[in-house]
Amino acid sequence: QSRESGRAIALTLQQGLCPYQDRRGQMSITTDIHDGVATISMDDGKANAVGFDLIAGLNAALDEAEASARAIVLVGREGKFSAGFDLSVLGSGDPQQASRLVTQGGTLGLRLFRSPLPVVAACSGHAIAMGCFLLLSSDLRIGVPGPFKIGANETVIGMTLPVFGQELARARLRPERLTEAIVMGQLYPPDMAVQVGYLDRLSTREALLQESQAEAARLGELPRAAYKGNKLAMRQSFIDRIAASLDA
Repeated sequence: QSRESGRAIALTLQQGLCPYQDRRGQMSITTDIHDGVATISMDDGKANAVGFDLIAGLNAALDEAEASARAIVLVGREGKFSAGFDLSVLGSGDPQQASRLVTQGGTLGLRLFRSPLPVVAACSGHAIAMGCFLLLSSDLRIGVPGPFKIGANETVIGMTLPVFGQELARARLRPERLTEAIVMGQLYPPDMAVQVGYLDRLSTREALLQESQAEAARLGELPRAAYKGNKLAMRQSFIDRIAASLDA
């Protein structure tokens, strides 16, 4: 499905701007490729909930980025990077649909985590549950100060973390904070999220996108084969366990 979407999007590519529209016709994903950096913007006008449409749009955008760019910036709308999985699906009473959504979300996270390109997350606000796993899947995470919450609150809402979430947390969070962050389901303001390992550093709201793009450009100039090889060398054990759980 992602390959077909990618081909359709490539046909509409004009002046470096690649749009993806969900079934309701509301644009949720745009890809702007400039100087080798693909900036993928998520904006559903609400909370950037991770549903089937958003996942399809991100996969299509990643197809285009991996074909045409040297590095990726993933950014949300102002105040909201992503509030997590679409609760209308998880709470629909259809366990097969809920399972399918979680599996697709985990597969997307795995794709980012093992992408051959550098992936920079520009965390523009709240990043909760699946939103925080998109951060953990990225190579460099830059946030902004503000009244935002970042973390995995699955315990608080009565859910057991899927394997992809467990492994991403083990790979990226500081080991001494894992119990607090994952078992206790603690959410953090951005400055604490840096200390725990959800973010690498903070910028400002005005400079976030430009700084993230500059870092992506810098990382994109590194030898691609070496970057990919060393990324996989450091992450292969986590990748293998995630892939096995998803049958990916």
